[in-house]
Amino acid sequence: MKREELFQNRDYTLSPFSGLTRQHWLQAARMLLEGIFSHVKNPENPVVTVRREMEITYPHPDASPQQQAAERKAQIFEGLARSFLIASVMIHEEPDLTVCGICLREYYKKHILLSCTVKDHSEYVGTYEEMQEMTGHQDPFRPFQQTVETCALVIGLWACREEIWAAYTIEERNLLAAFLSEYAHANTVPQNWRLFNMLDLAFLNMEGYPIDRTVMRDHAQAVLGWYAGDGWYRDGHSFDYYSCWAFSFYAPLWNLWYGYSEEPVIAGRFEENSNTLMKTFPDFFDRDGFVNMWGRSSIYRNAVTSAFDGNFFLKNSCADPGLARRICSGSLLQFMERDDFLWEGIPTLGFYGQFTPLVQRYSCAESVFWLGKAFLCLHLSADHPFWTARENNGSWDHLEEKQVKETCLPGPALAFSNHQANGETILRTGKVVKQKGDTGGIWAYGKLCYSTKYPWESSPNAASPDEGGCLPFRSESMQYVIQDLPTVLTEEDSFHYGNVIFWGGEKDHVLYRRQYFDYVPEKECHWIQGMDLADFTVPCGIMRVDKLRLFRRPVRITLGAFGFPDNGTVVERKSLGKAHAVILKGKDHMGRCRAMAMTIYDGWEKLEIIKSKGSNPDSLYSLLVCAVTDRHRQYDGSEPYVLISQVITRNDGRPFSDEELFPVKEILYEDGWNTGAFGKILLRMKDGTERTINFDRMEGKLSL
Repeated sequence: MKREELFQNRDYTLSPFSGLTRQHWLQAARMLLEGIFSHVKNPENPVVTVRREMEITYPHPDASPQQQAAERKAQIFEGLARSFLIASVMIHEEPDLTVCGICLREYYKKHILLSCTVKDHSEYVGTYEEMQEMTGHQDPFRPFQQTVETCALVIGLWACREEIWAAYTIEERNLLAAFLSEYAHANTVPQNWRLFNMLDLAFLNMEGYPIDRTVMRDHAQAVLGWYAGDGWYRDGHSFDYYSCWAFSFYAPLWNLWYGYSEEPVIAGRFEENSNTLMKTFPDFFDRDGFVNMWGRSSIYRNAVTSAFDGNFFLKNSCADPGLARRICSGSLLQFMERDDFLWEGIPTLGFYGQFTPLVQRYSCAESVFWLGKAFLCLHLSADHPFWTARENNGSWDHLEEKQVKETCLPGPALAFSNHQANGETILRTGKVVKQKGDTGGIWAYGKLCYSTKYPWESSPNAASPDEGGCLPFRSESMQYVIQDLPTVLTEEDSFHYGNVIFWGGEKDHVLYRRQYFDYVPEKECHWIQGMDLADFTVPCGIMRVDKLRLFRRPVRITLGAFGFPDNGTVVERKSLGKAHAVILKGKDHMGRCRAMAMTIYDGWEKLEIIKSKGSNPDSLYSLLVCAVTDRHRQYDGSEPYVLISQVITRNDGRPFSDEELFPVKEILYEDGWNTGAFGKILLRMKDGTERTINFDRMEGKLSL
């Protein structure tokens, strides 16, 4: 099936927003399987697809021969198990389903046995102990990728139990169970991976095989211990979508398989946490159901919607089925309607098209099939409310034209706002810790804002202003960059990037955070450049009132807007009093209208535009509007401490009004010097609202 034929005959009575029904989901799943099996030229071959990127993903060419051999086994297992997430529900729906001339039921039934039980076969992926031997027992506690894939495997075996698992002989099931049991009881990564072991153990127990229940309890208590509140779990230093496509999917499934019957108290906690997530999770998506590009593993895309499906595993689910399907379908369309989503029939290693800056070394070409979790909603029968309820759009149905709904979750340090004026959802994060120099991690977690319609941009690959020539500074989208002066552009040590964000909480509609630049724990914070962050929503975006915490000058400071896709962009400049704005108007890769404006007030000197190639996930070429200012003397109380700016966007082709571009009527400072050195800062807006910013005593409220 061609992409253009995929979503025809939409039903806007049942699904007034997306038009998609269960039948459309089945078609989309089949199209992905056709892409996968177009690379399986022979039913004897494993699911190993084309590889477009060769430097970052594994198998790594620079690895030792032993490690390469281990990585090849992991790649084979990823391709098999993750594609099975999609294939399993389709096999259960249509047991004789044939794709590219291959009967999927017979293919997976055969290759699961080959990979897990036939030791002399080229597809055999090895037991935990065999992998330890292959890698020389370098780390007795080392986990292997196979643990992840065994979990995907048991989910698939459960989803089409009658067609594959039940069709094995007793001897074959025993061999598979022995393989699964070794990984289930073996070492794992002490974060979301514990849930993989838990589901392996639960599946074995459900099928009558013995397990060590004390191992299960240890994993379960650890997972409960990472719960941060508001439905979110901490997975490492930072928070990300693993809380949704891992904790909030696997834990409810574990309840169904094991928890309700064997550990009801823990199961009750997991159920409560999932239902708490459902209270605010729908507002994480925008008016079109789009998911934000944020955190690691963005190649998994709409897999984040699997948290809705997970909630339906519960005895007492509170998810709204019509809203859940609307978001799931909207997120599906976000990717599958794009002409750059697939390459050679396989989802790219990117967010939309191929985008290397977000790819991690733990991924291979087949890792993208993790997005198959989004299709597990097909295990829900055709008469389930998820498929029969009429779509609704949740909060978006009730917001007025210029209204913004704000949600602030102190547990995971997440603030997200739904902007009816442009249909976007903007995410602001805290409790972010990344190593100095971890540019990819900073892009994924440490941006000041994340927009559903303007995905994060990596470092510009060509610095030139709109009038041509080389810029004497460096900037990043939605990040501050501090540059020591005097210097030249080639001196890398002179540029400092925010890698830690403390959470200060919300007060009177203002969010407070603090960012440190090149933070290292062995250095006291007084010797690290910092910025107190304060921002609040406006109808089309975010207004920033940030305060410098500098211990050393002279410096140059830049702040970038969102990256803007450049497919023929009109650039305008406007001024009103001391405020200046740059407006960009153009289209994204798919030809949809895009418009962005950055306005600067106090503390900034000028706005510049950087042209770039290959740094934007939407389009090959992009523009970055950035504010620039210098601070000169080492100690100078006459220079402004506060930097005031705004970034707003539209997606409907309408021009920005002057009130949107220049919304501030008056700025008043309590310090008397009009620098924002201390005390309150009052912004009186032209729409009659007021916002008071006060950093006093913020020091005692920071959390990480």
